[in-house]
Amino acid sequence: MTTETDELTKTQHEFRRRRIAAGEARCAMFRRIYDAAIEDVWDACTNPERLRRWYAPVEGDLRLGGAFTQGDFGSGRITRCEPPRLLTVALGDGDPAPDEIELRLSPGADGTTLLEFEHATTFDTHEIGGQIYDAVYCMGGGYGPRLLSLDRHLRGALPADLDPRCCTCDRSSGRRSSEAWRSSRSSSKPTSTANDRCARCADAA
Repeated sequence: MTTETDELTKTQHEFRRRRIAAGEARCAMFRRIYDAAIEDVWDACTNPERLRRWYAPVEGDLRLGGAFTQGDFGSGRITRCEPPRLLTVALGDGDPAPDEIELRLSPGADGTTLLEFEHATTFDTHEIGGQIYDAVYCMGGGYGPRLLSLDRHLRGALPADLDPRCCTCDRSSGRRSSEAWRSSRSSSKPTSTANDRCARCADAA
């Protein structure tokens, strides 16, 4: 029997550093293979009606150069778009924006699709609900469960009443995803507060 923990571990995690327009950034990279055609995965990641099912409510101008909002993930601006393989977004206020997210898709064997999602940030920490969190470690608890939700959405198995703003497919998904991300980052230490609590959703588990 496949458990949700098994499903979460299908997402691979990687930590890296690179330069974005705002300067040197730390990056959280997530990789997962989906049993769906690249065109279907691209549509699920760019169509607002589908995004609100598994990711967040996205509203605004979704053309190249357009600005939009994505619920609790803040505002963004599309800087590069090459359907169905590449989408780059400058994330946050300011010019240059302090964060950048990039979605990369490539076709795999037997009609599958490899998804790579990278969030680069120039911030060291974030304050959420009065608590200080390591900016990169926060990402494990937020993106991990959503990438699992995307898998279920593509398979037609996502619960109709799931609210993606709650971050998790169940109350413990966020914590398990944060732990998987922490394990992948064993070569680098978080702040002490972030080590105790990685993300808002993990706290609720």
